[in-house]
Amino acid sequence: MNGCFEGVGLRCLFKGVSMAAPKPPKYLLAFDFDETIINENSDDSIIRAAPGQALPEHIRQTFRDGFYNEYMQRVFEYLGDQGVKMLNYKTVYENIPLSPGMPELFQFLSKNQDQFEIILLSDANMFGIECTLRAAGVYSLFRKIFSNPSGFDKRGYLTLGPYHTHKCPQCPANMCKRKILTEYLMERAQEGAEFESIFYVGDGANDFCPSVALTSTDIAFPRKGYPMHQMTQEMEQKQPRAFQASVVPWDSAVEVCRYLQELLKRKC
Repeated sequence: MNGCFEGVGLRCLFKGVSMAAPKPPKYLLAFDFDETIINENSDDSIIRAAPGQALPEHIRQTFRDGFYNEYMQRVFEYLGDQGVKMLNYKTVYENIPLSPGMPELFQFLSKNQDQFEIILLSDANMFGIECTLRAAGVYSLFRKIFSNPSGFDKRGYLTLGPYHTHKCPQCPANMCKRKILTEYLMERAQEGAEFESIFYVGDGANDFCPSVALTSTDIAFPRKGYPMHQMTQEMEQKQPRAFQASVVPWDSAVEVCRYLQELLKRKC
């Protein structure tokens, strides 16, 4: 993947980094949001706040592949023009259902917070994510959330910006999750944090990019039948053993929970 540290494992990038005194080992658990933590795409869900719960054709025709963030900026502008306010958005976001098994997984994680450092990487928007996680009672589990900046302007319109710029040709113009994860690990290494393993739970094509950089001590948890899972399978067929992390597909997050439970049992 040109522009995304091709062929370099995430930990290999940190050799020579000056570290503080090491802390007790933890596992880093990274989540996607749309169709991973929640069982819908939140950008699609928010259309329920629109008049008639639909967008006009002239808005939908402006979508360009790889530029979804720009498209959603236009969607939010249109919704603002239609009188959609903060409370309308909040109501929709708070009622998006979690994916199957996700409540059980979060219950397990809440009881084992000393073992897992949890972060979220999402191409949705910060306001919507915070609303959903707070409503589910799990916001405090996350050490850091990486998503596109959003907020309400003086008109009361929800505004959206890009997260960053990057040079990865595989990812949307506004976000490369591998770049985010790499920079986060560099930051944590400088702070003295060491992780025995990285676990990545996702579903989309933009979750495949960071998972390729995982090493043999890490686990990728792709949702079964979704793009991340399909791309993982295709890579294994075309380039056997090129995907270094172990792959544990899931239909229900209970399967992720069981894997992590067994991991902790083996550590005892």
